[in-house]
Amino acid sequence: MKKKYLLLSIVATSIFASCSNDSVTEEFNNANGNTVEKFIERVEFTSAQDIEENETVTINYDTNNRVSSITDGYDTSFLVYEGDDLSTISGDGDPLDIDELYQSPYDVFETGDVQEYDNNGNPIIISVFNEDDYTGEVTEIIATISYDSKPNPYFHTLNAAGIIDVMDGVRFNFSMTPQSTEIIRARALFPLNNISGMVFKNPEGEIVSELKIDYAYDAQDYPTSATFTTEQDNETNIYAATYHYKN
Repeated sequence: MKKKYLLLSIVATSIFASCSNDSVTEEFNNANGNTVEKFIERVEFTSAQDIEENETVTINYDTNNRVSSITDGYDTSFLVYEGDDLSTISGDGDPLDIDELYQSPYDVFETGDVQEYDNNGNPIIISVFNEDDYTGEVTEIIATISYDSKPNPYFHTLNAAGIIDVMDGVRFNFSMTPQSTEIIRARALFPLNNISGMVFKNPEGEIVSELKIDYAYDAQDYPTSATFTTEQDNETNIYAATYHYKN
């Protein structure tokens, strides 16, 4: 499975359903308290099934500690700022074109609709509308998302990229012209804690696929490694990630 730009895949899309007037930063702090600011510099992904799926995502920073570029070794996106605000993202790939999140077997954050949030403001139940590639039939799948009681490890990195300000309503001009609704949807689905699993059920209540994530955390509650296990159609796939942070 392709995991390109996992950093920005946290900025996922769905239908706007949030009634909160708080900023993302306020909501994050309310859910996690005052966290230590750590910035992701590199994430190494490995697949237990196919070595060709292995890749390393690298985040580069400028002298002002802002994210300047993101690359997987093949595609690179460059971030440009005007003053303190992110103005454009350009490059080989579209960093807001979300294919998957944490090895999800469905594009849950791209085609879903939030049904319920937990007390911290995390989306925990999402309706996913899955279209059959052959028949065109659309089926509603219910995704239930669980979280560790740890902060979203991408938050401060996304803040350094100006993405948090974008979700809070700052004017923004993508060179790749995503629709403004993508920003609104991203705002609604931004997880404040660290996702630990997803369970997908069909309309009959049967589990059709499942994702489990096991993390090792450092003393500041940031993941140092993770193991992703997906189960679908009696097939199990395992992926691993190693996280490196900016000094």
